[in-house]
Amino acid sequence: MQRPITYRQALIFVAIIPIAAQLVGSAFNIFYNVAHVRPLISDAQQAVLLRSIMWVNCLVYPAATIAWGSVVWRFQSILSQRERALPIPPDRLESIQRLAINLPWWMILIGSLAWLSCIPMIVIPLNLADSGLDSRVPILLTVSIIVSAMIALTHAFFALELALHKCLFPLLFEKNQPSSIRGAYPLTLRGRGIAWSLSAVFCPIVSILLLFYVPQPEAHRGLAFPIAVGCIAMLFGLVSAWLVGRLYGTPIRELKKAAQAVGRGQLDTDIRLLRADEFGPLIEEFNHMTRGLREKESLRRMFGLHVGRQAAEQILASVPGLGGVEREVTVMFVDIRGFTSSSEGREPTEVVAVLNEFLTAMVEVVETQHYGMVNKYLGDGFMALFGVGDDRPQHADDAVDAGVSMIDRLAELNATFDSRQMPPLRIGIGIHTGTALVGSIGSNQRLEFTAIGDAVNIASRIESLTKTVGTTMLLTAATHRQLKRPHDLQPHAPQPVKGIRDPIVTYGLRDKIASPVTDS
Repeated sequence: MQRPITYRQALIFVAIIPIAAQLVGSAFNIFYNVAHVRPLISDAQQAVLLRSIMWVNCLVYPAATIAWGSVVWRFQSILSQRERALPIPPDRLESIQRLAINLPWWMILIGSLAWLSCIPMIVIPLNLADSGLDSRVPILLTVSIIVSAMIALTHAFFALELALHKCLFPLLFEKNQPSSIRGAYPLTLRGRGIAWSLSAVFCPIVSILLLFYVPQPEAHRGLAFPIAVGCIAMLFGLVSAWLVGRLYGTPIRELKKAAQAVGRGQLDTDIRLLRADEFGPLIEEFNHMTRGLREKESLRRMFGLHVGRQAAEQILASVPGLGGVEREVTVMFVDIRGFTSSSEGREPTEVVAVLNEFLTAMVEVVETQHYGMVNKYLGDGFMALFGVGDDRPQHADDAVDAGVSMIDRLAELNATFDSRQMPPLRIGIGIHTGTALVGSIGSNQRLEFTAIGDAVNIASRIESLTKTVGTTMLLTAATHRQLKRPHDLQPHAPQPVKGIRDPIVTYGLRDKIASPVTDS
């Protein structure tokens, strides 16, 4: 496991990065100037030039380094407090956060002053030392210093941004994105493109063109120096391209990876990148979107637990409001026989635990195994619908299969209850197929997704009829006609049903007959 970086290590790294870039740029400038202007100056002038460069390095660099260090040191107190988990005033923290975002601009300011101060410190001594100085030498020195400064400062800017993203931002921004800080001026994506063009294209071309500004004497003419300048220029261009690629590529890659993860259903995906540029709001909006998706999914799950998974999907997919559609469905009513009397004298918690265990098993049979929807609980029973959630023409078969599976599952439950010295449960199942109004029904303040109509009423009556017939499950002739597959069923004599004029023919399972049990 990688050890987290300390604030001291972060500050040292942030402080060194731009200094190293300036040293590389200065080395290139010294090499370029000494080699390029040598044919145009005398030995005495060459000595003055080298002496001036030495004084520049001895005076300007220490002064610039001290100034830069004083800016970076301003983070020490806050980071020390943060490391010791001490409280920090919000306005002070925001001020330091703003400084962290603007730190590259401070580096540009200090670096520019240092580079520009090199021009008079080198050109003036040459002019004072010898009045016969070639007029082209000051121009060459000035332009080359400016070009070198642009290359060095651009590379330092990009490198410092990367260092801030990796080292300093994680220590300063724990609860907010750097892009949310007011008064900060991060370099925009367009600005980076312009800066990269100046560093990788404009400056190297100017460096090479300067070689042709002064025709070299025959004794100094050759290809070695132009080739060396061209190679160094290409190297600078590649380095700056790599730096910009990291600044652009990392957030784009993370956004792509996170979007793919969300597409696979991984809603706990968050992008943990701290950016002050345009990527900051984009990352924040993406994380806000995933938080919203997680909240909606949590609400959807909770909603599904209360109304049923398929009912929740139907409600969420439909247009809000009152109303429904008529469709052919198969309705099932299930009730526990004698549960009220068997619950007398038992602790309420025990009664609820048994009922929950029974309902959990039966709901799994209906919804998970046989494409049904448990629509509502009715005390010690429930109503289930088949043919609502899915366009399955065999919903009658699904209901009959679910009834058979429920009887088998109940036998397993009763074996468990018997091992715990608890009385067995018996159920009655009534099934009917017909047309019902299915949809959101209720008032403007409260809706319920359900089915209403004669099909529902008949299924409820058929479930009560199981006690009279003495069987566990009954289905009507209407359901029997809709079956697509053969089932081991036997007809029963037509039975009168309350609210129905003619007696109803019912069917039951041959090997699932149970003795009549009266409800208490």
